[in-house]
Amino acid sequence: MRIGLLTEGGYPYVSGEAGAWCDRLVRGLEQHEFDVYALSRSEREEAGGWVPLPPQVGRVRTAALWETEDDGVVLGRRARRRFAEYYGELATALCATASVDPSAGTEEVPDGRSALEADRFATALYGLAELARDEGGLPVALRSETAVRALERACRAPGAHRSARGARVPDLLAVAARLERALRPLSLDWYEDDDLGSVDLCHAASGGTAALPGLLARHFCDVPLLVTEYGVRLRTHYLTEPDSSPAIRSLLAAFHGRLAAETYRQAALITPGNAHARRWQERCGADRAKLRTVHPGMDAAPFAEAGESPECADPQTLVWVGRVEPAKDLVSLLHAFAEIRRAEPTARLRIVGAPAGPEGAAYLAHCKGLAAQLFPDEADGPHAVGRNPVSFEEIGGPELPSRAHAYASGTLVVLSSVVEGFPAGLVEAMFCGRATVSTDVGAVVEAIGGTGLVVPPRNPRALAEACIALLRDPERRDRLGAAARARALELFTVEQNTTAFHCMYLEILSRTPARRVVLDDTGEPLPFGVPAEAHVPGRWSDAAARVAARGGPGSARNGPGWVTDGPVRATDMRVADSPVRGTGSPVRDTDSPARATDPVSAAARVPAAAPVPAAASVSATEGASR
Repeated sequence: MRIGLLTEGGYPYVSGEAGAWCDRLVRGLEQHEFDVYALSRSEREEAGGWVPLPPQVGRVRTAALWETEDDGVVLGRRARRRFAEYYGELATALCATASVDPSAGTEEVPDGRSALEADRFATALYGLAELARDEGGLPVALRSETAVRALERACRAPGAHRSARGARVPDLLAVAARLERALRPLSLDWYEDDDLGSVDLCHAASGGTAALPGLLARHFCDVPLLVTEYGVRLRTHYLTEPDSSPAIRSLLAAFHGRLAAETYRQAALITPGNAHARRWQERCGADRAKLRTVHPGMDAAPFAEAGESPECADPQTLVWVGRVEPAKDLVSLLHAFAEIRRAEPTARLRIVGAPAGPEGAAYLAHCKGLAAQLFPDEADGPHAVGRNPVSFEEIGGPELPSRAHAYASGTLVVLSSVVEGFPAGLVEAMFCGRATVSTDVGAVVEAIGGTGLVVPPRNPRALAEACIALLRDPERRDRLGAAARARALELFTVEQNTTAFHCMYLEILSRTPARRVVLDDTGEPLPFGVPAEAHVPGRWSDAAARVAARGGPGSARNGPGWVTDGPVRATDMRVADSPVRGTGSPVRDTDSPARATDPVSAAARVPAAAPVPAAASVSATEGASR
């Protein structure tokens, strides 16, 4: 099948967050063809070039989110009125949404769960998309004074959220600029039948802006959407915008929450990378029936040698590996190691990693100063080593040429973070057969299971006690390391990841009606290539079945999928529970309750009185074959 892979700030660029994961996915599914649609976040990403692409990548299309050049599109008077109406509806939906952090334990969810506001947001979003398609783009309009004034009116309107009412002019300008950047995919020319409309499935490698092209392909071309998230964008917003004003935080959080809710509603399946991300998705409105947890696949080959020879490690060395930044809480680790050093005078700590940006560089300098104060050079005494027991190193030198060598240099791997998503570094340590001591944050417990020790974050004493216990008990340490390696090889390899996505691709396509004519080798239409049930609009309901059984409207005369009060007219058609709300056009619902796991298909529930095509008796486990 043909997959449209949607990425943002990653694959196929050399530098990117999810580039390695996407590359492993594409190379592991060589039986499928991939078209890559990439959104770049900065000029540096595009300047770095692309990674070598495998032959199954047939096409790559890119669009820059960092460009602000005018494309020359000028809206006419009628188009400006449409834009003001849709953008005003979008702003109203955002201002009426309560901004609540799910981690605070409040009962109200981030998106408010209001059906009216969800419909308003969806109607405005798709209205702007249709306007952009008609006019050739909206970059100028999204940056115009009309947009800022629409935001201001929505913030000052009765019923607006308290934090939105406090927005000032600089806040409104900042929010309008951020919304313009997030909505730039609306102006792309990707949503045609020979572009995204020609793929069998859209797979978004993350939520938020990256999933927006998939939403529009679903809206314009009825292409099914699969969303994979290892970090929910709303959570990232709360973590990365601590210094913004309350109005900016509230309005942008409302946008991310609304967009996430609409993405989850339209997606055929949602694949969180761990239970931590899954809880955030559920709080943002994701249907549990669509959620399938798929742990990220990692290449275990580079760590095989270290995992098969655990006896080569220094039994008195602790290792920390990762990016140096305040969220890693190396200060607590250094204070914990001070207690470890008093209990085990020969212990050493190797901190391996590069700083993450200017903030990380400043934090690294602070940690080095703290280490110099806590552990002055010990050249005297019975356990003198002649050097500081804490070393700060980076990957790439002659002593530590790779991450595998870093893990192999110690007998115990420590994680001291206060904020963590999926702990990829811990999984690498597990591949190396190392016992771990970690703080209970993010998906740490889910990753290590019972193969390591877990302590509360920001608790140096508990961290020190756990490390001392394993340093003094080598047999227990070896048992935990062996169990950790077995668990990692079972759950977190590339093979299990690609197999899971291959099965989900087939599952989604099995219950998605065919959208194109199937041709044989000679170019002629293939007989019975599209089953009859693929043409039935809507979905069966009890009401339709009862009407059809009585021989009234909705029977053979009007078609089994429609419930009307009289003869069917083009203006009377409506699909019950249409996936695109607020539109007047009939939309085929591909998310039918008759899933692949249902024992009885939708067609099998039709009463005997209703005329059923012969092909409609296909069971739900077979689905609508392409």
